[in-house]
Amino acid sequence: MGRRKIEMKMVKDSNSRQVTFSKRRNGLFKKANELATLCAAHIAIVVFSPGGKPFSFGHPSVDVVVQRLLNWEMDPKDETNSHVDVEQGAKVEQLNEQLIDLVNQLEIEKKRGEMLDKALKAKGLSKYCKKSINDLGLDELLHMKASLEKLRENLKSHIDDMEASSSLLLLKGATKENDG
Repeated sequence: MGRRKIEMKMVKDSNSRQVTFSKRRNGLFKKANELATLCAAHIAIVVFSPGGKPFSFGHPSVDVVVQRLLNWEMDPKDETNSHVDVEQGAKVEQLNEQLIDLVNQLEIEKKRGEMLDKALKAKGLSKYCKKSINDLGLDELLHMKASLEKLRENLKSHIDDMEASSSLLLLKGATKENDG
């Protein structure tokens, strides 16, 4: 299939726009990190998501680059604080990466929650989730119990399938290492 050229215009669908933003932001930060590593460049990037949330990348850190920009008269060859700046920059970079990972995990969990809500509605179980368990009648509780037991069986089956697949992948990886 290959890559195709995407027309440069604003993405209309807000969900697609958020996904595009996340992917392009990560790509932008990755390229900036490569440029900083390869060329020893000081880089700072600040972007705001379509929802208004700020994201930043800086090498050695955003603060160091901004301070350098604000104090332009300062001699760039003055490296009295460069060791501290590099350590702080590495720590900030690590924290930025953790933040990006957590935001990505949050997005995945939000989508998972939406999928679970849709599944509950499709199964007709969403009415149980809106009521307190103390407000359910005997028939509703028995139906919910049966549904939960079926869910547990499905989960156990899915976990068993995943463990089997994982074992096969590990075995395949081990045979490749032995062949190589």
